[in-house]
Amino acid sequence: MEFQWWSVIPFVTMLLAIAILPLVPATQHHWEKPRTQLIFALALGIPVALWIWLGGEHATVLHALWEYVQFIVLLGALFVISGGIFLAGDLKATPRTNTIFLAIGGVIASFIGTTGAAMLLIRPILNTNAQRTHRRHTVIFTIFIVANCGGLLTPLGDPPLFLGMLRGVPFTWTFKLWPMWLLVNGLLLITYYGLEKRLYRTEPLESLMSDVRESEPLRVRGALNFVWLAAVVASVAFLPSIDLHALETGHATTMQMIPWREIAMLLAGAASLTLGSKRARYQDNKFSWAPIAEVAALFIGIFLTMMPALKVLATVAPKLPLNEITLFIFTGGLSAFLDNAPTYVTFFEMARVLPGEPRVAEVPELYLISISLGAVLCGAITYIGNGPNFMVKAVADDRGVQMPSFGGYLVWSGKYLIPSITSMVLIFIVQNTWSTFLGAAAAIAIVIASGIFSRRGTAETKYIEGTSSSDDLLEPGRSSEN
Repeated sequence: MEFQWWSVIPFVTMLLAIAILPLVPATQHHWEKPRTQLIFALALGIPVALWIWLGGEHATVLHALWEYVQFIVLLGALFVISGGIFLAGDLKATPRTNTIFLAIGGVIASFIGTTGAAMLLIRPILNTNAQRTHRRHTVIFTIFIVANCGGLLTPLGDPPLFLGMLRGVPFTWTFKLWPMWLLVNGLLLITYYGLEKRLYRTEPLESLMSDVRESEPLRVRGALNFVWLAAVVASVAFLPSIDLHALETGHATTMQMIPWREIAMLLAGAASLTLGSKRARYQDNKFSWAPIAEVAALFIGIFLTMMPALKVLATVAPKLPLNEITLFIFTGGLSAFLDNAPTYVTFFEMARVLPGEPRVAEVPELYLISISLGAVLCGAITYIGNGPNFMVKAVADDRGVQMPSFGGYLVWSGKYLIPSITSMVLIFIVQNTWSTFLGAAAAIAIVIASGIFSRRGTAETKYIEGTSSSDDLLEPGRSSEN
């Protein structure tokens, strides 16, 4: 079956709808409904699937549908289980406390997923900072670190890496990315600490005293759910799923015909729902199925419409100027403004047809590193780069934190996130003497600037939350939250 350029139109339409419709006032309200999203996704996806099926590419459709099931089962299990854990209490909101919160989130994101970690920590972070007047920057860095950059070490961390595992990347391969993970998250934490230390000095004395009076130790409700989280991690690492290739060739054993991994994850999610604390889930966390319903509705359309896109890209890949640098730029740039999971898959498949050794899952390892880093790290550049970004923003908005507009957030990421990523690229991806020197110099400059910045902060830099969204584009350079 031959796939022409026009066959990618449904896929592009799907991604543009995800990026644009939530931002347009006329469509925003309707697009928020999972039912609307599902109808739109199926209207694009079903015709594509039928066209490919009738064209004889049965295996392509079956593989796409099964990968979708695996993807949703993992996200759903992590979402349900993390929704049953609540960190009660109110710590004193000092720069050290908030930085430790983010550091812990950056670690656990790789093991319970960026969605799970973000949903687990955003509420206690907001509770801890409830008496503070400066909260916006803490939520933004939560998106940077917990909802994105922290999830780089395992396939559980971020959806793109899980899709890579489904395509043959070993579970433990992503541990090789720990130096990049450490550098980016370390620089972000240092940057945040400098910013937070400065803003803490500008807090009204009344707010700080109220914070001290109302502080209380953290305690965990729904701790049993940590057992089910461990079960999900173990099932992904050690249990097999259905071997579609063995089924297609007629050589599948009984073990290869049963989705052991997905069954274990579903059982863990069901156990969390039935045996976990109802108070922690429904009263404290105000658990709702809406976020995972939105993901499920949108991604069925993405998985179906991207089938011809992957076929077309596989044929044009040899003609593109692809190397470790351009693959990072392409993957990262698209992951920032579209969705990082399908972007990862697109360039993963493109890289499979490129030469190079050694190879991992049929992809040159050097290229796989660039694709993985671009998809995970650059998904934090905009609200639409990764699913948890909007979820964190929504929770913060609901708690009275006036978050930046789309453009305002982009300026924040340009000022604080992109410099850290650039340093990492120069050191670990470009990999020559001059780039390593420049990357190290950039990292040192970030650290020094954060130290100098933390010593600033006077009465004239005080910031009152509630600045109108029209001022968002100027905030990082104009307000005290910069």
